[in-house]
Amino acid sequence: MPELSDELKDNPLLVAAGLPRFDRIKPEHIVPAVQQVLAQAEQRLTEIETTLSGLDRPIWDDILTTLEELDRPFDFTWKPVGHLFGVLNSPELRTAYETVLPEVVRFGLRASQSRPIYEAVKRLKEQAGETLTPTRQRIVDQKLLSAKLSGIALEGEQRERFNEIAEELSQLSTDFSNHVLDATKAFELILTKPEEVAGLPPSLLQLAAQSYQQKSGECGVGSAEQDNSETPHSPLPTPHSSGPWRISLDGPIVTPFLQHSRRRDLRETVYRAFISRASTGEWDNSESISKILKLRREKAELLGFGSFAEVSLAEKMAPGVAAVEEMFEKLRTASRTPAESELAELKTLATAGGQTEEFKHWDAAFWAERLREQRYDFNDEQLRPYFPLPRVLDGLFALLTKLLGVTIRSADGEAPVWHPDVRFFRVFDAQSNQPLAAFYLDPYSRPENKRGGAWMDTCLPRRRYRGQVELPVAHLVCNSTPPVGDAPSLMTFREVETLFHEFGHGLQHMLTTVDEADAAGINGVEWDAVELPSQFMENWCYHRPTIRGLSGHYQTGEPLPDELFDKLTAARNFRAASMMLRQLHFGMTDIYLHHQFDPSSTESPFDVQRRMAEKTAVLPPLPEDRMLCAFSHIFSGGYAAGYYSYKWAEVLSADAFGAFEEAGLDNESAVQATGRRFRNTVLSLGGSRHPLEVFRAFRGRDPDPMALLRQCGLA
Repeated sequence: MPELSDELKDNPLLVAAGLPRFDRIKPEHIVPAVQQVLAQAEQRLTEIETTLSGLDRPIWDDILTTLEELDRPFDFTWKPVGHLFGVLNSPELRTAYETVLPEVVRFGLRASQSRPIYEAVKRLKEQAGETLTPTRQRIVDQKLLSAKLSGIALEGEQRERFNEIAEELSQLSTDFSNHVLDATKAFELILTKPEEVAGLPPSLLQLAAQSYQQKSGECGVGSAEQDNSETPHSPLPTPHSSGPWRISLDGPIVTPFLQHSRRRDLRETVYRAFISRASTGEWDNSESISKILKLRREKAELLGFGSFAEVSLAEKMAPGVAAVEEMFEKLRTASRTPAESELAELKTLATAGGQTEEFKHWDAAFWAERLREQRYDFNDEQLRPYFPLPRVLDGLFALLTKLLGVTIRSADGEAPVWHPDVRFFRVFDAQSNQPLAAFYLDPYSRPENKRGGAWMDTCLPRRRYRGQVELPVAHLVCNSTPPVGDAPSLMTFREVETLFHEFGHGLQHMLTTVDEADAAGINGVEWDAVELPSQFMENWCYHRPTIRGLSGHYQTGEPLPDELFDKLTAARNFRAASMMLRQLHFGMTDIYLHHQFDPSSTESPFDVQRRMAEKTAVLPPLPEDRMLCAFSHIFSGGYAAGYYSYKWAEVLSADAFGAFEEAGLDNESAVQATGRRFRNTVLSLGGSRHPLEVFRAFRGRDPDPMALLRQCGLA
């Protein structure tokens, strides 16, 4: 390899050891670094192909170990770029990202369609398959299937067209994500009069005032300092509760606004803006949706499949589309009538509350919150002071010590970060004190440059490299309510659940004991099983000792009172049927668009959306509802023809938590024993076994499909 120039030597994206240099990465570093890594990878790939072509009896290290080493530089160069694209987006970063994206896609296709590598893997399976460990047998099988789905069998014009589709889909996905971010960021409703904010809780008033100040430049952007953090912050002055107030479509603002605003006209304005995001003007995703669906259908046909859903499910746990549709119908049938009753309750309450206008969509969240307050005598604002983020983290970490035998310690200052709010932690085995993993936590909403939602992503995988095991590192990203003024981040209970959810994903990535990167942690796990640990962790938010451990009033330190906890658990399944139908609407629309729908027909994707709503929505959507235009999960994420995975895995997670209930949640030794078994199976084995085999290893039997309905109170 030629020696690097001085400029490249100083490029933080070309440091292939330790942790990514997030504090030094700038958009101008991206293109030269990625092109350098691609050039080296192209040369190395050619060398590997030449070597493998001359081997009659290749061994594991000849192929898979070599390919793992080929992938490793991308973890330090391309993966940080993709991460920053989601958490620190900017016009300059977008330009650099989109400049090299086609080159990265082309190299990925070149590697996945390599005939010498494919033939060598086939020979390895034929000659040494039975002598390989079960983990390596599974990796080999997945490599062969992946090659098939990457077009290995295609030649000539078909392969050329397949690769063109892959590049175009990659760009369309990027554009879709950018449009959602930009459209969400563009909307604002500035309120200046007290009557315009009638009903809004103090926490929302403060956050909306802070949002206005930041947007208008009245004060610098920063956040209150967190406990136990050595990271520098620039605390904001306490916002003026007299306004003005900026209402945006950012999650921590839009949700409580729709729940509490007494101004029905303003709720309507915000609701209509939310359901039509990225569906008009320069950020309109409508055409992109049609193009994506057409290209995915064409890709499936080139591969010999009848639909893109069949391509997607080829690598998943579900045996086929029919099994997914059967699950949908079972859950829909159990939920429809109760959901109709839930809507009737809201209409009755609205009428009793003096609403004379016809009940509309922007009334649902408002009256649902009033009904919950009436029925259970509490609201989110009563809970929020008991869940300051630092206390929640301490309680979560204490639970994991008891449950899984791991210790988590703050390591702020030991890792470069991309934003002052980001925390860094290390994970140790509680008994041996041996290091196991590390993770970054980016907790707060930043609508100006961070995409919405919450996610866990791999920073670095666990792998054996040159005789040494490299430990996994995770990114945990949330969009929780940021600190306001001098107060810490006071979380809604839903934000607490979301943190637990993403931490479940992180635990599967971090506590793996598999040394082959292709099967370590979430790698190699069928996508419809990957939500098992995340949804499992949410259950602990309804466990009294856990809640006492992670709650503490931010002013007094008092844990959540038992009375409030009892109300919280009583309300756990409040409107469960309506929530179930909402998720089924997303999943059924996704599957239909990728299986039965013909993108070349006169029917539009929005016609499909409305037709699915006839089955799932007790309050039919508005004519201008364009939720598909912001459905990032399936058009710019990893859930295309796979959104059903949330419900599929929820069956597994509900049954998995049942093991702890059967052992006795108040029996500490039984909980610890069951927790260690969960760690040693679900969290440890990762993708090294089929998910059903892993579940059986933990539970001792196949999953019970009724577990989810029982948990939701719909059995």
